Amino acid sequence: MRLVKIAAILVLVYVGIVAAFESLIGYFQPAGGSTLVITTSDADGAHDRVVSRLEVDGRLYVAANHWPRAWYQRALANPAVSVSYDDKKGDYTAVSVSGAEHDQVNGTHPLPAVFRVLTGFPPRYFLRLDPNPNPS
Repeated sequence: MRLVKIAAILVLVYVGIVAAFESLIGYFQPAGGSTLVITTSDADGAHDRVVSRLEVDGRLYVAANHWPRAWYQRALANPAVSVSYDDKKGDYTAVSVSGAEHDQVNGTHPLPAVFRVLTGFPPRYFLRLDPNPNPS
């Protein structure tokens, strides 16, 4: 019984660490040279989120690497998004990535093991951002 209690305490501590890490990332939204701001929209209006910018074979991608991913769900529901990075801003269409393309992006931009542990091993999803040829 003592081992069960210790295991339960360890699980609760781990869940607390993951929740704290995810909350801090969401609150501070660290931005840098390899990030972009994606603007998604829904019935409540426009929402900005800082996400990591990934490039593979000249194409632009973003990844949902965390459990909180409302921005990702909004982009799937309404794929017309705005993106800004490196003093550039443009309108894009968010396209869900799967299969070989998913594997290529994931293989080109793997996540460090420590990051995966700190985020609680969430599934990783990618969106390809295709530029709109006719900006509105």
